[in-house]
Amino acid sequence: MALEKTFDTGTAEARIYAAWEQAGCFKAGANATRDETFTIMIPPPNVTGVLHMGHAFNNTLQDILIRWKRMQGVDTLWQPGTDHAGIATQMVVERELAKAGEPTRAEMGRQAFLAKVWEWKKQSGGTIINQLKRLGASCDWDRTAFTMSGAPNAPADEDGNFHDAVIKVFVEMYKKGLIYRGKRLVNWDPHFETAISDLEVENIEVAGHMWHFKYPLADGQTYTYVEKDEDG
Repeated sequence: MALEKTFDTGTAEARIYAAWEQAGCFKAGANATRDETFTIMIPPPNVTGVLHMGHAFNNTLQDILIRWKRMQGVDTLWQPGTDHAGIATQMVVERELAKAGEPTRAEMGRQAFLAKVWEWKKQSGGTIINQLKRLGASCDWDRTAFTMSGAPNAPADEDGNFHDAVIKVFVEMYKKGLIYRGKRLVNWDPHFETAISDLEVENIEVAGHMWHFKYPLADGQTYTYVEKDEDG
């Protein structure tokens, strides 16, 4: 048999990975010979995103640990899944609607927009999973989870109910005093009309004015602000 002049990695990797999946090599408990269990929950990447170097590095380390435990005969599970990435997904869908000349989120209403979001998730959601498979990730893909499965108006083919599970955990954490709910200062996004985290805020310094207000207090006294120039 003559060898090819160049090694076709794409064809070889796809063939080997398909053989692994067909043999059930990645399923939980595959070839386990010990009662010991070992599980890694994959940090779920955004469903509408693509892999970057951080994902590749992080998932490679997880894959090494999973394969090592599997080779030791441990009952092993690498649980895959994707995150709904609410604001990021909303931004992508709104941008696509604008490109297509369709009504805006406000014009079409909440339910119609949510239907568009689920449609977008179905179209693009498999991209990042396929990229993980191209890396050779040995997850139990039959258990693939999505953080918004089970949500109101979710498609019937979305397995599981992680939406209610998340709410249940948040309620339990609140009752234990681990999280709080109250009136606090938040970062408000005027476009998406929602609160966003500090990590999503870009701080920009701008030149402006410092305003000082003088008004009488309840006892009639007031504070007098003495204006000073640069020289004091």
